Amino acid sequence: MQVLRTIRNYCFYCGIERDEYNAIKKDAYISNFRVWRMLHIFMVGAFGFLYVCSLFKEIMSSNSVFYMSAFVYSVFAAILFFLLRKDSIVAQLIIYLSISLLFLFACFITANKPESTATAFVCFLLVAPMFMIDKPFFMAIELVAASSVFLIWMHNVKPQTVWEYDLINVVIFTIIGIFLSIIANSVRIREFVLTRKLNIQKDTDELTGLKNKGALTRDVSRILTDNPDGKGILFVMDVDKFKSVNDTYGHDAGDEVICQLGRFLGRRAKANEIAARFGGDEFVVFVKDTDSRETARAIAEEIAAGATEHFELPDKSRKVYVSIGVAIYSGEGGGYPALFKKADTALYRAKTETDKKYCFFDE
Repeated sequence: MQVLRTIRNYCFYCGIERDEYNAIKKDAYISNFRVWRMLHIFMVGAFGFLYVCSLFKEIMSSNSVFYMSAFVYSVFAAILFFLLRKDSIVAQLIIYLSISLLFLFACFITANKPESTATAFVCFLLVAPMFMIDKPFFMAIELVAASSVFLIWMHNVKPQTVWEYDLINVVIFTIIGIFLSIIANSVRIREFVLTRKLNIQKDTDELTGLKNKGALTRDVSRILTDNPDGKGILFVMDVDKFKSVNDTYGHDAGDEVICQLGRFLGRRAKANEIAARFGGDEFVVFVKDTDSRETARAIAEEIAAGATEHFELPDKSRKVYVSIGVAIYSGEGGGYPALFKKADTALYRAKTETDKKYCFFDE
């Protein structure tokens, strides 16, 4: 079973587990987007040049319609690569179509000289897998389909002895191309896995496992920058009388209080929320895509009550509480720095008004 699982992982997930592959495949596609764009710009120039040459060279004239069609397709595809999002599924479809076009190009080249072996087609069998970060299984289908079309087409074009020689070469190099696709994708995907692990380590608070201050600032700033008319709620909180916890029970107990609050915030965070430790005993929660005051109030009450419930000190009779400052973003200017300052000001007010566990900036 382990052998079958390993084969499955290499054929479908580039040698890693499915969940790990799904977590980084978007980044892998995006990284290849610029290469795909440059490839299509090159194809525009190459097929345009070949079409012009076919107008003056008799030996190339039989392929002039193909060159013109390929040129038009390449122009259209190149334009799309300047318009599409980098994570668009359409971009992945286009690159497969373009690779198929290049295989057809190799077929036409071979058909022009039927007495020669299929050097160009074999070269494309080896080069094509280098252009695609995707499940090797899909590239295997592409290579097998291209090779089948080539062999069927050339069977009526080439002398029998040359075709038989090509048959052996194409079968061998199709298999080699599939293995190259598996190896190349596995190596490149593992680079993304390593990079992702390093980024997670860099962005993670060591004590709580939540995002750290740098990751929080970057992610919230990006959300507000990408959606200047968007909505969001920022909660800034800290532990009441945290210094007395350290002084009374020691810093180990203080660290445990921070860990308990971090675990609670991490467990309750939903898909549209970012939970982070800002530093010391201060934590931040950002909720995107809403500016509902009722939602903000419900979340603040949930955090205030839940955090106290999850705190546990050596002295079981002593309770620990948090104070929360809330700022609502409704598309106004200033971005994250201004929003954080508002929430921090509200937090200060909540701590001075002892009858309140949370306070809105505009109250």
